[in-house]
Amino acid sequence: MPAPPMRTLATTLIMALAAASLLSCGDDESETDSKKITVWSLEDVAARVTATKAIIADFTKQTGITVDLVTVNEDQFPSLIASSAAAGELPDVVGSVSLAGVRTLAGNELLHPSANAEVVDALGRQTFSPRAIELTTEDGRQLAVPSDGWGQLLVYRKDLFDAAGLPAPDTYEKIAAAAAKLNTGGVAGITAATAPGDVFTQQTFEHLALANNCQLTDDSGAVKLNTPECVEAFRFYGDLMRNHSVKGAQDVDTTRATYFAGKAAMLVWSPFILDELAGLRNDAKPTCPQCQADPTFLAKNSGFVTAIKGPNGAEPAQYGEISSWAVLDGAAADSAKSFVAYLLDDAYPRWFGMSPEGRFPVRKGTAQEPEKFLTAWNTSQAGVDAKKPLAEVYGEEVLANLRRSPDTFQRWGLTQGQGKLVGAILGELPVPKALADVVSGKSDAAAAAGRAQKDVEAIKAGVN
Repeated sequence: MPAPPMRTLATTLIMALAAASLLSCGDDESETDSKKITVWSLEDVAARVTATKAIIADFTKQTGITVDLVTVNEDQFPSLIASSAAAGELPDVVGSVSLAGVRTLAGNELLHPSANAEVVDALGRQTFSPRAIELTTEDGRQLAVPSDGWGQLLVYRKDLFDAAGLPAPDTYEKIAAAAAKLNTGGVAGITAATAPGDVFTQQTFEHLALANNCQLTDDSGAVKLNTPECVEAFRFYGDLMRNHSVKGAQDVDTTRATYFAGKAAMLVWSPFILDELAGLRNDAKPTCPQCQADPTFLAKNSGFVTAIKGPNGAEPAQYGEISSWAVLDGAAADSAKSFVAYLLDDAYPRWFGMSPEGRFPVRKGTAQEPEKFLTAWNTSQAGVDAKKPLAEVYGEEVLANLRRSPDTFQRWGLTQGQGKLVGAILGELPVPKALADVVSGKSDAAAAAGRAQKDVEAIKAGVN
C-alpha cells in the first residue's frame, strides 16, 4: 500500500506564514497582514479561470485565507495596474505576468522583491531552473517568482526532410538550404511571422536574431542593432521570407494555417501549437490532404528544433518567455507569500496542467523529489475538445527536449538591465517595422538595421 501522505514544504510554509506575524518585511515595506488578499491573474480564458477558482477554493480551505480573484486581459494589464497604483489600490499578488511585465512593474517600483525572494528561498532556490531565476532577478533582487515558460520552436516536416536527405534545421545554413530545396510543388520552404504591427513578428525575429548573437543592447545599455550580427539576422530573415515563403503579411493565424494545410515545410511558432497539431482542438485542426485519413499525420511527421545557431552565434539560442507570480509592494505579505508558495508547490501540477503544451515548469521538483514536477508535466492532459498526454503523441525524446529548453532561454535586454526599454519596444515594435522593409524588398539588411537602431535609440531616450 502507498506510504502515508507527507506534509509538503509548501504546506508547512503556508501554515507557518499564515500563523506568523510579518517575517522580515518591516513596517515600512508592507501593510498589516490580513486573511484576505486580492489576486490578479492574466489567465482570462474561461476554462482556466474555472480551474484557478478551484485551486483558490482549496487554498482557502487549507489556510483560512480568502482570495478575491480578478482576471485581467494581458493587453489591458499595463493601464489597469497603472490606474490601480495611482489610486493606491494595488492587488496583493499578480500572476501569469511576462518577463517584460515584471520589468515594467519593477521599473515603477511596484514589486516586493524581498517577499518574492522569501518564497523562492523557502521553496528551495535550487529546485528552480537557474535560467528562470536569472531572468527574474535584477541587481541581486528577486523581482518575481518564476512559474512556467515556453520557448519558440522551429517545426519541420520530418517526412519531407528525410525524402530530400536534409538534416534537422538547427543552424542558419541548414534552414536556408532546406527552405530553398523544399520551396516547390505548392509547398513553401518556410512560413513565419512578417506582419509589422504584430508582437509575434518581434518574438519570431528575436528567436532567430539571438541565434546569431544579435543583441538589443550591450551590458552598458548602448543599443546594438546595427552590428554585423544583427545585419546578418535581418538579411537571413528577409531572404527566407522574400524568396522561400508565402507572399503577403503573415501572422500567428496564417502561419499556422499554412503549415496545417501541408503547404509549408517549416514553421516558427510557440509550443502552444502542440495540442492543435495533435488534433485536440476543434477550432484549429490540421487540414493537410493526408490529415483527412489520419488526423495525427502532421504530428507524427513533425520534428521540433528548440535552440538554433547562426554563423556568429557562440552557442545555440532560443527565445523564451517566463510567466511569474509576484507579491506587490504594500501587500498583505504573509498571506500573499502563502498563496504564491501554494501555487508553486501543492497546486503546481494543477496550474501548469491547465495548458501543459505552453507551460513548461521552471520549478523542476522539490528538494526531496528533484524531478517531481517534470514528471507530473509529462503526464498532464493537453488539449481542449479532446485530451491526452503529449508524450502519447510525440514520444519521450521530444518531450525531454522541450522540458530542458527553459534552461537555455534567452531574451533581448533583460539581463542587461534594460527591462523598461524591452517593454517600450514591445509597444512600438520598431524592429518588425524595419524588418518589413527587408521582406518587401524596399531596403537592404544594413539599412533596416540602421533604421531599427535609430528608432530604438529614440525610444530609449524617452524611457530613461
